[in-house]
Amino acid sequence: MKLISWNVNGIRAAYKKGFAERLNEIQPDVICLQETKAQDDQVAETLFDIGYHTYSNSAIKKGYSGTAILSKTEPINVYRDIGIEEHDTEGRVLVAEYDGFYLLTVYTPNSGQGLKRHGYRKSWDEAFLNYVLELEKKKPVMICGDLNVAHKPIDLKNDKSNYNKTAGYTQLEIDGMDAIVSAGYVDTFRHFYPEEEKYSWWSFRANAREKNIGWRIDYFLSSPKLIGSVKDAFILNEVHGSDHCPVGIEVEI
Repeated sequence: MKLISWNVNGIRAAYKKGFAERLNEIQPDVICLQETKAQDDQVAETLFDIGYHTYSNSAIKKGYSGTAILSKTEPINVYRDIGIEEHDTEGRVLVAEYDGFYLLTVYTPNSGQGLKRHGYRKSWDEAFLNYVLELEKKKPVMICGDLNVAHKPIDLKNDKSNYNKTAGYTQLEIDGMDAIVSAGYVDTFRHFYPEEEKYSWWSFRANAREKNIGWRIDYFLSSPKLIGSVKDAFILNEVHGSDHCPVGIEVEI
């Protein structure tokens, strides 16, 4: 299976920029989307002829956040949110259940300008990992999405100037990712390419993408029970249409 994750920065905008054509070129078996910025009916309307079973989880606030899963094979079940009211208003988690595993897509909350949501981010990270571990008791979990953190210095261009100053590269956020890894989940891209400097997000400012001044904040994290089935991981940074690019894995399950 080819599994893809992509923060599309608005599915309606991405569709106008050639999302269907990109999908046809990449040919994923499943593609998980973050930041759809659309209500469920708007996602369905935008993707009605895409040729995939389409599921979405929208935020209460219109035009904000949101996740979706497009799957060639109909999942056994689809689950929305993590079951905690505080965390379930922004459409940030969507899970598709298949025979051998759960595929979970997440759009992790950004700590915000001035780190205004730093405290909320800490509580989110803890609740999210607990939810994943409960799923893992039933079936192995493959986590993908925009986790809004550069885990290591190699994962962003300017690590020293951003450390503990910029959302996405504070010790609190790094600790959150450390906790996921300590629980056994494997960063698939680093598993295959431990030294490669490759990014998945670039600011719209100052021609950052053209200069490759980026961050790697989009991930596929594999359950330890599945990592032996993962054959490759990749970042498709030649694919445009968002400020993020798609990331993915090839897996035999």
